[in-house]
Amino acid sequence: MKLKYIILSAFLIILTLPVIAQISQHFQKRLAIKVTHESFWWDGVVNQGSLMPLKANYHANIIGNNYNNQIQPLLLSSKGEVIWSNDPFEIEYTADSLIIKNDTKIDYIKAGENLKQAYLYACRSYFPFTGKTPYKLLFSNPQYNTWIELVYNQNQDDVLKYAQSIINNGLTPGVLMIDDNWQEDYGNWCFHPGRFKSPKEMISKLHTMGFKIMVWVCPFVSADSENGREVVRKKLVLQDKNNQPAIINWWNGYSLLLDFSNPKAVEWFKNSLNVLVNEYGVDGFKFDAGDAVFYKGNIISFVKNTSANDHSTLYGKIGLDYPLNEYRAMWKMGGQPIANRLADKRHNWLDLQELIPNMITEGLMGYAFSCPDMIGGGEFGSFQNLTNIDQDLIVRSAQCHALMPMMQFSVAPWRILDKPHFDAVLKAIKLREHFKDYILETVEASAKSGEPVLRSMEYVYPQNSYEMIKDQFLLGDSLLVAPILTKNTTKRTIVVPNGLWKTASDQLIKGPKRIEVSVQLDELPYLQKVK
Repeated sequence: MKLKYIILSAFLIILTLPVIAQISQHFQKRLAIKVTHESFWWDGVVNQGSLMPLKANYHANIIGNNYNNQIQPLLLSSKGEVIWSNDPFEIEYTADSLIIKNDTKIDYIKAGENLKQAYLYACRSYFPFTGKTPYKLLFSNPQYNTWIELVYNQNQDDVLKYAQSIINNGLTPGVLMIDDNWQEDYGNWCFHPGRFKSPKEMISKLHTMGFKIMVWVCPFVSADSENGREVVRKKLVLQDKNNQPAIINWWNGYSLLLDFSNPKAVEWFKNSLNVLVNEYGVDGFKFDAGDAVFYKGNIISFVKNTSANDHSTLYGKIGLDYPLNEYRAMWKMGGQPIANRLADKRHNWLDLQELIPNMITEGLMGYAFSCPDMIGGGEFGSFQNLTNIDQDLIVRSAQCHALMPMMQFSVAPWRILDKPHFDAVLKAIKLREHFKDYILETVEASAKSGEPVLRSMEYVYPQNSYEMIKDQFLLGDSLLVAPILTKNTTKRTIVVPNGLWKTASDQLIKGPKRIEVSVQLDELPYLQKVK
């Protein structure tokens, strides 16, 4: 009798599992499936999230190409389908077919009936979450990056002025990132003595002001430097086809590239980082320039046949030793406690409109701990001429960030905004402070469940024709956010899903329905779920 009860209980548990792999097939080198107007697909190219769900004539090739952002060898459908390959592949989406091509095995699984079930199956099967999060201050408070204000003139005096201005203008201290060119040279990760006379004292002062400090690093080493000669002598860099040190062209010139398939190269790099932590008090690192494209071509690595994509993963794994981290380029590191940001955004409305779909895609690919780049854009050229600044865009960008997993400033809003616009930015920061506990709870829950922190309408409320909604999102399941994403807009329509929802003014709205709201410059439309 007891055995029968155990068997029955086990059977009932299996029946109630939220994600069940109903059909599992394995294909070699090529998979072609029929698509219909009733199925919608998302793929692992985060920087093309605005093109998803996929439409006819879509093509992507992630073999040695991360499209300037995170990628994942994964596709998910609104009908519960999962496609996965351990290796990168080429994607072609036509009016009636989805074609995947690579050199190895491709998995096709019917894992459930909707997008959420497909994602949860993929998460559990291919990139299970660890239960850990990146450093929590990245989520609880705004972040600040010195890039737009200082560009390549990173220096002690101006870093301190920037930090003091944050406080003087009523913003909350948080993580402060000192960006590229604080160092002596690429690969020589010491504060430049001409620009940072007392870096240890500077960092101590910044700590006292309430900041945690990150510094920018990359895997490149200047070839004509003492450190360059050292890593060449120790054979810690990629080699060319002639077994000579490979010289790689990247956005800051031509350099050697550390080969992290070699454990000694990892050790050499970490030793430099640990000096900054232990001797200067640096709290963490912005790990930039891990793009797969830099590892392509006729290069030879310590572990033979390491793919360009896998080199990105090896760089990503270094960040696991530093909870205060940030990456832009990534491959197959979903579920890990890594802070991933979107690719650099320009200062225009089109790029603002891409934030939500790109963040949705980032979450669906297992990169839950995500940052939507810098408020107003991270392209420094947009901010050199103040006559080109769109103050409304800065405000709407800050509002869009305010209830996303992370919120990062770089351009100083107090420098470029008049009082009404700056006050609107401060109000957005206060709104984030109001929801800080909920944000942290959602992040911590995500680390355990694997669910995205930022979710699409289709993910939370499947089979309601919400697949194409790209201008509103949910933070967790209980906070619906509908920012203004176009210029000179004072009204917007919000799609309210099933349930009872409360507006910022405590008005109750029962969904499902569509509502139109009026929105002032300093307002971010959002709804809280009551039940």
